[in-house]
Amino acid sequence: MELTPITLRQAQAFVSENHRHNTAPQGHKFSIGLTEDGELIGVCIVGRPTARHMDDGHTAEVLRVCVLEGKPNANSMLYGAAARACKAMGYKSVITYTLPEESGASLRAAGFVAEGKAQKRANGWDTPARRRSLPEKYPEGEKIRWRINWKGAKP
Repeated sequence: MELTPITLRQAQAFVSENHRHNTAPQGHKFSIGLTEDGELIGVCIVGRPTARHMDDGHTAEVLRVCVLEGKPNANSMLYGAAARACKAMGYKSVITYTLPEESGASLRAAGFVAEGKAQKRANGWDTPARRRSLPEKYPEGEKIRWRINWKGAKP
């Protein structure tokens, strides 16, 4: 497996076709592809934190990771590459979210630590500024926030 830079459009297309419960984000800071024998088998999309209170200018968020089934270690490779790129760019921390039923093994392998739960708001994840109208693509309920902090980062 080999990491490769990709465009947002390539990453969005891959997520739209292959992600089991989420749609592709609208924007990004950068995206990373993972290939095997020249074929794209996974993507990672990194951007600004979607939660306004987390968007301090020093925190990046892994918005999506999507990998084809049956590719061991691929998720960890993408999370690790994203974290290293964020650190190299000067970010103080990087966050991401999982559903409670997801194990987080790939995140732990990449150095992320479970930080706590993000509670669903009273009206769900849907807001006028960020529509979330497809429940099968925007799961309801709480999420687990994961983080990597580097020197000088606020906890």
